[in-house]
Amino acid sequence: MKVNLKGMSRKELEKLRADVDKALEQVSSREKDLAIKAAEKAAAAHGFSLAQLSGGEAPAPKKRGRKPGPKAGKPKKAGAPRYKDPADASQTWTGKGRQPEWFKNAVAAGAKPESMAI
Repeated sequence: MKVNLKGMSRKELEKLRADVDKALEQVSSREKDLAIKAAEKAAAAHGFSLAQLSGGEAPAPKKRGRKPGPKAGKPKKAGAPRYKDPADASQTWTGKGRQPEWFKNAVAAGAKPESMAI
């Protein structure tokens, strides 16, 4: 079945879309019913009901991964600042992680890290 979409008005196209959506829902429902019947038949062939296989009577699968340790879930505390910018005392650094630009610039200019220690 070929439909000439170019010759249809906007209302006709919207009606066609609604009809297609409705038909897709009906086909999906019909296919779902068939799948359920096939699953029930397969479960019965092995001596189970579908409810037994999908109802939670079977043990839950084991979770993979690491078990949480004693500190799991606790937020990390921010480290205490160890260095401060001599030009701007509000700029601080804990001494861990990447060095801030002000620290790199001061060291490059000849300042010793100990002179910027808090």
